Amino acid sequence: MESAEIARRYLRYFEEKGHLVVPSASLVAEDPTLLLVPAGMVPFKPYFLAQRTPPAARMTSCQKCVRTPDIEEVGKTTRHGTFFQMLGNFSIADYFKEQAIPYAWELLTKSQADGGFGFPEEKLWVTVLHDDDESAELWHKVVGVPMDRIQRRGLADNFWHMGVPGPGGPCSEIYYDRGPDYGRDGGPEADEDRYLEVWNLVFMQFQLSAVRSKTDFDISGELPAKNIDTGMGLERMAAILQGVDNIYETDTMWAILDRAADLTKSRYGKDATDDVSLRVVADHVRSGMMMVADGIIPSNEGRGYVLRRILRRAIRKLRLLGGSESGLMHELTATAVKAMGEQYPELVRTAANIHTVIDAEEDAFLRTLRTGETIFDVAAAESKRSGRAVVGGADAFKLHDTYGFPIELTLEMAAEQGLSVDEDGFRRLMQEQRDRAKADAREKKTGNADISVLGDLLDQAGGKVDFLGYGSYDAEARVVGLLVHGANVAEAPEGTEVEVVLDRTPFYAEGGGQLADQGVIKFLGGAVIEIRDVQSPLPGLTVHRGVVKSGLARSGDTVLAEIDRSRRVAISRSHSATHLVHAGFRKALGESAAQAGSENSPGRFRFDFTAAGAVPATVLRDVEDEVNEVLMHDLEVRAFVTSQSEAVAMGAMALFGEKYGDEVRVVEIGEYSRELCGGTHVGSSGQLGVVKLMSESSIGAGVRRIEALVGMDAFRFLAKENVLVNQLAEQVKARREELPERIAGLVTKLREAEKDLERLRAEQILSASAGLAEAAKDVNGTAFVGHRAPDGVGADDLRKLALDVRERLGARPAVVMITAVPKDRPVVVVAVNEPGRGRGHKAGRLVGLAAKVLGGGGGGKDDLAQGGGADPGRIEEALAVVERQVGAE
Repeated sequence: MESAEIARRYLRYFEEKGHLVVPSASLVAEDPTLLLVPAGMVPFKPYFLAQRTPPAARMTSCQKCVRTPDIEEVGKTTRHGTFFQMLGNFSIADYFKEQAIPYAWELLTKSQADGGFGFPEEKLWVTVLHDDDESAELWHKVVGVPMDRIQRRGLADNFWHMGVPGPGGPCSEIYYDRGPDYGRDGGPEADEDRYLEVWNLVFMQFQLSAVRSKTDFDISGELPAKNIDTGMGLERMAAILQGVDNIYETDTMWAILDRAADLTKSRYGKDATDDVSLRVVADHVRSGMMMVADGIIPSNEGRGYVLRRILRRAIRKLRLLGGSESGLMHELTATAVKAMGEQYPELVRTAANIHTVIDAEEDAFLRTLRTGETIFDVAAAESKRSGRAVVGGADAFKLHDTYGFPIELTLEMAAEQGLSVDEDGFRRLMQEQRDRAKADAREKKTGNADISVLGDLLDQAGGKVDFLGYGSYDAEARVVGLLVHGANVAEAPEGTEVEVVLDRTPFYAEGGGQLADQGVIKFLGGAVIEIRDVQSPLPGLTVHRGVVKSGLARSGDTVLAEIDRSRRVAISRSHSATHLVHAGFRKALGESAAQAGSENSPGRFRFDFTAAGAVPATVLRDVEDEVNEVLMHDLEVRAFVTSQSEAVAMGAMALFGEKYGDEVRVVEIGEYSRELCGGTHVGSSGQLGVVKLMSESSIGAGVRRIEALVGMDAFRFLAKENVLVNQLAEQVKARREELPERIAGLVTKLREAEKDLERLRAEQILSASAGLAEAAKDVNGTAFVGHRAPDGVGADDLRKLALDVRERLGARPAVVMITAVPKDRPVVVVAVNEPGRGRGHKAGRLVGLAAKVLGGGGGGKDDLAQGGGADPGRIEEALAVVERQVGAE
């Protein structure tokens, strides 16, 4: 049974039992304490915590999940993986154990011909919490499981909670017996390799007041309304139903693994080390694809760093398998899209964008690998030079943390050079980094209390704050709540920083790339709150943040909410301009130019989009011209609400990585642009005035950024540019159209003059060479030249002079030291010829002595070295120290 069919059967069964089928939420978690969704119940957490009203009492889903704490174990075992899918059915204060248990048993044991999974009853075992007699009785008396296949286990195995105060309860797990070939008899307690967990039923019946660990918590009482949360791992079910030993041999994973083996000319099952690499590649390519499809871009922080690490581990494993050329990730991603596309059609639709991001990351990391190899060679050489056979832990950590260089590759390269790596030091630094991250995560967990307060206010507002800003700049409203430092208060005096929740508002909350509105909230009693920011911390909730400028603000009062009209109009221009520029680039570059972020602020905007490389200047000019032509035609801007399927059928662009509900708002500008968008816009394209693209640059692998001006800001820039061009034309005595050629000629002449000056300066400095060589001192049989060149002479010229003097000293043992002060700080160069090195003179050591006197440092090779310092007043002392050292060697 294919993975897609397993998901279809599960969802169809529970839909027939009155459950609402909820599409998978994005991997980007709404919960601010999480980077990514790690469990199937996470999107339902606000319903279990009573922070939001569920769309139905019964729900079911197939949720995409990513977990990375055990990423180093992925591939080493056949159990660990980063991406997985969790099938679940949920009851919010509806049914409980008496229905959840029979539902699970029926679906598992019903024949495949009748829509079930067809598990033999005698192959199934169940576990319950040690004192959960109710569940044990239901399994035995209602379902008919023999008592000898019902095992009781402790809190560590059969109790579930969220890790924070809230709902929790016992759970019951269903196991499948794979037979004696996989382990010993005795049920799940004896061997969880033979007995595989296939379904976990959580019975949320208790309120936990304190949670200290998995098994250490306080129960304050029973929940007034009990809930059900179940989870079935799709990949594990697929392994059982497809008759394979592990998740890596299931249909969707095997397709990628087999293709990776083909591309790298390896064979799965032949070599244990290669098998690990192939499993890592299969898992990480699938995970990376799913994360990119949800709009995550590789970066050095947050979820972007998680994605970068996953992709780079896959690329490195391909390299170890012998696949060092670029393009392999493209092939594997295409295979993954095909394997998962039936279940997630959006993968096929956005395949070009996914490829753009992953291809760019592959190219960037292959370059990083080359840089890392160079840095490693330097560290290895330093270890050998100092007589150590160990590469320092700090060096290994720097390679890993700064350059994305995996420790395994560092170990491999060290072994090739007969060196080891201070792994203890590396692990210690890694652990310190992890401890800091865990401390940050623990601090973030306290955010649940604030979310609960906001959830209460959302309920008081009727479940949704009505947004009136599409057609109004002001509106009368009622104050639902005032928050000061996160606490709900009855009133707030003058000078208080406050968060305000209204039942309706004209203020636009920051979102979709559009900056928040600003303005004032005026109370009938005379109080005024100046609003500086507006956010939407929960879907449907608008929170206005500001300061009470005068009077006493009271919760429950009637107010007049007024936005800053000129700011809103300017932001709307920017937002409409972003849509036009997006459409322009897609027409010029193709559908792979997908929006990857934006910011619409008054008079200016930035637009990020996926692209394999820099956009040619000609394309930028053409897009700018086309957009401004659209403005001249003064096309109507129209917004309307429709179904998502209808909007897509109309050709409306759904932004890459964004998730939408069943009903969507479409914004169209004539026939030129049509996008799903919740932002505010102008009435017609002519109201933008003019759009000026200012710059195009890279902000990461596969992502480019356009900075632009619109309206009066663009006009003012063009006016200043016109004045500047006129001034230049006047200065160089040329017409405007002749400026590029005239300025290019002037620059060429200037560079030639600089070269002439450089040549004359070098000749002047080198003219002293002969005299310096003739005046060399005999210091214990070595010709020594110590000279201070005129201040202002640069380091390059000092090196040339030192080498020229050394050459003139012929076959005698010779040491030449030249110093000067180019820019307030002294520089010293030492050159030693071959006979001098034969007598034990080393330029690097002598420079070090001089630099130490000057208050600095330096080094280099035995024949030529350079250093510097901070104290020009000690140059003569430094010359004397080096001369004495030469005499002593």
